[in-house]
Amino acid sequence: MVIKLIVFGLLVGVLSSGTGLGGGFMVVPMLLFMGYESKQAVGTSFFYIFLVAISSLAAYFRLGTIDYKTGALLACGGIIGAQLGPMILQAVPEVMFKRAFGVMMVATGIWLCYQTRS
Repeated sequence: MVIKLIVFGLLVGVLSSGTGLGGGFMVVPMLLFMGYESKQAVGTSFFYIFLVAISSLAAYFRLGTIDYKTGALLACGGIIGAQLGPMILQAVPEVMFKRAFGVMMVATGIWLCYQTRS
């Protein structure tokens, strides 16, 4: 089990740091599949994302490809939203979370497919 988690983390790390998607879109479903409750899957995913993001930030810093002003402005709203998200999740039934998460993943996939066509 430990080896599988490390290999999966490696795969998600490569994909998330190369796409900017964060990795939660892959980690949360995997943890749900493994039997974690949604609240624990999301929390665990954020801890993973935090550690990977630090490493990715260092790599992009070395490349000189960071727009600090835009990142800081996005973080202003993101920090507030990050405090609201767990409170909302506490009130959402497990099945409703899984359905909403699935719809968001499908909608994002459709949007990305159409973005590449234009």
